[in-house]
Amino acid sequence: MSSSRKLVAALALAGLSAAAFAQAAFPGIGRNATAKEVAAWDIDVRPDFKGLPAGSGSVGKGQDVWEAKCASCHGVFGESNSVFNPIVGGTTAEDIKTGRVAMLRRTDYPGRTTFMKLSSVSTLWDYINRAMPWNQPKSLSTEEVYAVTAYLLNLADIVPADFTLSDKNIREVQQRLPNRNGMTLDHAMWPGKELAKAARPDVAATACMNNCATEPKVASLLPPFARNAHGNLAEQNRLVGPQRGVNTAGGAPKPAAAAASVTGAVVATAPAATKAAGAAAHDAAAAVAITQKNNCTACHAPDKRVVGPSWAEIAKKHEGKADYLAGKIRSGGSGVWGAIPMPPQTLADEDVKRIAGWLAAGAAQ
Repeated sequence: MSSSRKLVAALALAGLSAAAFAQAAFPGIGRNATAKEVAAWDIDVRPDFKGLPAGSGSVGKGQDVWEAKCASCHGVFGESNSVFNPIVGGTTAEDIKTGRVAMLRRTDYPGRTTFMKLSSVSTLWDYINRAMPWNQPKSLSTEEVYAVTAYLLNLADIVPADFTLSDKNIREVQQRLPNRNGMTLDHAMWPGKELAKAARPDVAATACMNNCATEPKVASLLPPFARNAHGNLAEQNRLVGPQRGVNTAGGAPKPAAAAASVTGAVVATAPAATKAAGAAAHDAAAAVAITQKNNCTACHAPDKRVVGPSWAEIAKKHEGKADYLAGKIRSGGSGVWGAIPMPPQTLADEDVKRIAGWLAAGAAQ
């Protein structure tokens, strides 16, 4: 038996023993993954193209898939929008010859596109396959992944418009990637003869546990008079991601006691109205949370256009039309607000109705 086979056998035995230990330590909890379950997760494609499935896809097919499922976020020609970075641009025919993107050496160049940095076609194929489209990752077929990859390669002038990318010719395409020679191994992060001249990284340091600084504590907050000095902080954050600024549009927050007394007075005089307002606020908060959870905010903002119309625009145009809005969310479409299409959304019916109802009622934040 070769050394590699011995290693595989040893690892397999170790995995079995670990699973057996887990079963013995926690009887009745969990089970071993089946071969089919492991295969469903084992989808990575290496730089040497190991793991790449057999298949093919043409540039023309890729354009159709791109315009239907990708252009809403990344632009028809890979130019993207204010949320996402451009995919294509910054490379030249000379870069394709040398394998090094000259623009990367310019400190005054305004940005870095995907194809300026990409060193392996496998990275592009693998990322599209496992993560795209953003709202339905891993939903593209193998042919569609090949086709979309081919379309992007054509936009970057790496392959012609009549090209069909496949597992048979992808290695040849790799030899035309503009930054294929741009990756360096001079960092000593893993062993190998090619790294003999690289300095060893500092990964064996000993933590100092003497005279440690005490844990800092927050002793002050933004004073009430300054909360809105530079505008509403909630409107000054990027629309993608979990970070949100505090809403300072109302100036200084009310003291807890005063707020409680006001609430008590309202409840005493009009309990039904207060309960209805509370329910409406809860529904609005739930709808906003659903849009954030499902990345709707990548294309829609509360009061301004990003890729698609703002929530306020939709609410004004389709006031009271909850059923119509629910249908549009499910089916998607294009042409009403511009040429960029919105793909069909696969949300739960309850979530669709909640978003549609919130929009039809005015899209209160």
